[in-house]
Amino acid sequence: MEICLTAGLILCAFIGISLGLIGGGGSILIIPVLVYVLSVDVRHAIDMSLTIVGVTSIIGAALHNQRGAVKLKTGVLFSATGTLSAYFSSRLTYLVSTAMLFRFIAILMIFVAVMMLIRRKNGQDVPFQQGNNQNKLKILSAGFVVGILTGFLGIGGGFLVVPALVLFCGISMKDAIGTALLIVSIDCCAGLLGHLHYGGFDLRLTMLATMIAIDGTLIGAALSHRISPVSLKKWFAAFVILVAIYIMVENYTVHRLPYNIHQPHSEISPRDR
Repeated sequence: MEICLTAGLILCAFIGISLGLIGGGGSILIIPVLVYVLSVDVRHAIDMSLTIVGVTSIIGAALHNQRGAVKLKTGVLFSATGTLSAYFSSRLTYLVSTAMLFRFIAILMIFVAVMMLIRRKNGQDVPFQQGNNQNKLKILSAGFVVGILTGFLGIGGGFLVVPALVLFCGISMKDAIGTALLIVSIDCCAGLLGHLHYGGFDLRLTMLATMIAIDGTLIGAALSHRISPVSLKKWFAAFVILVAIYIMVENYTVHRLPYNIHQPHSEISPRDR
C-alpha cells in the first residue's frame, strides 16, 4: 500500500510538471492514477481530479501571469460558456456506468495523444494555427465543448484549451499556456460544484495529491524556458497511449476493473475487495 501511495504521488508530481510546462496534458492521467494506483472509486476520483487540477491550475496561472503570459479577457470569455456546461455535465456522470466513463476517457486519451504526435512539415503542431480572434461565437462554442468534457469526465481540458486558444483567439503559444491554466481552473471549479453534493471522497488524500501536484507545477513553470515543449509532448503522448491501451484491455478483453463496472452507482473500491 505504501508503494502504491508513493508511486501515485510521484505521478501527481509529474502531472503538475506537465501543467506548469505546457498548460495541460498531465491532467488527463489523473483519474487513471487515482483509480489504478491509489485505489479510489472512479466517481470519487472525478471529484478529486477536479479539485487537484483546479487548484494546481490556479497556481500555474498565477506563475505565468507574473511573466505577463495570461490573457485575462480572452480567458473570461472562453470560460463564460465553459463554466455552465461543466456544471451541468458533471451531474450526468452518475447516469452512466463506470465502464462507459472509462471508455470515454480511453478514447479521448488516444485522440489527444495522436494530436500531440502529428506534426506539419514546417514543424508546427497541427492544432496550433493562427485564427480570427474577433470571432467570439467560436470562442464561446469552444469553451462550451471543453466545459462538457471537464464536468463529465473530470478532466481539466488544458490539452484542448491550448490549441483552441491559438486557433480561435489567435494568441501566441506562450500566452495560450498561461491563459489555458486560468480557464481550466475556472471550469474545474464549476464542475466540482456539480459533484460536491454527492460527497464521500478522501479529502486528506486529495489535499496531499494537490500539494504534490503544486510542487510539480512550480518545477514545470521554472523549466518552461529550458525544455522544449515539442519534445516533451512526444514522450508524453507515447505514455498516454500506453495508459489508454491498458484501460481498453481492462474494459474489453479482461472484462474486469478494480470495481464493479456494471453498477452505475457502485461505491465499491479496490480497498473493499
